[in-house]
Amino acid sequence: MQEVHDFLKKCGAYYLATVEGDQPRVRAFGTIHLFEGKLYIQTGKVKDVSKQMATNPKVEICAFDGNEWVRVCATVVDDDRLEAKQSMLEAYPSLQGRYAADDGNCQVLYLKDATATFSSFTAPSRVVEF
Repeated sequence: MQEVHDFLKKCGAYYLATVEGDQPRVRAFGTIHLFEGKLYIQTGKVKDVSKQMATNPKVEICAFDGNEWVRVCATVVDDDRLEAKQSMLEAYPSLQGRYAADDGNCQVLYLKDATATFSSFTAPSRVVEF
């Protein structure tokens, strides 16, 4: 899990895929955070991505650092605890102008049953599960 966190953090942006009905939806994300032994992402509850993950919590994340890429397949779990939200906001101070832990909109979700596949054009793929 630490390796996946560090890779996504190094990339800065990654792409999160969800499903809306029968249509895949992909968008850029930038938040990735370790808290209490779990890997978290953050969004706003008013956003379509939040509604899509509530309907179907299966997601995929993809990121590329210029040499290697990772694809993470997981199920997201909403964590509505103030401590989890506050930890994310402390890790990403730039979010504090748009979100507060108790604003009813800030949402943090952790990745469960995750399989991360690291790949490149020059080495065999390797898999990390957490």
